[in-house]
Amino acid sequence: MSAPDDRAFRREMATAYRSGWHFIDLVTAIPHRGDSLIVTLFGERIMIAREDDDVRAYRCLRRPRGAPRPVRCAIRYGMIFVNLDQRDHQLVEPETIAATPRSA
Repeated sequence: MSAPDDRAFRREMATAYRSGWHFIDLVTAIPHRGDSLIVTLFGERIMIAREDDDVRAYRCLRRPRGAPRPVRCAIRYGMIFVNLDQRDHQLVEPETIAATPRSA
């Protein structure tokens, strides 16, 4: 399977790399339910696993009995991407902006 060579694909890839998303492997590397793949990315061990029809990523912690932490994972064009940015994994309340319109 080759990646499409079009503007939308190049724009999406540029956004992915700029936003902290990193390419891991092709989805075909973990074809069946229960298959997994462990990679080291920037010194951190990341486990990619296929669960049912979904692919998920987890940070492998070195602490004893530490539960793996979920990592954002996305599949685009048959490729697996993960985002290790800690700020991206925190739930943030949307900021409300109080503004008065000029016509008021």
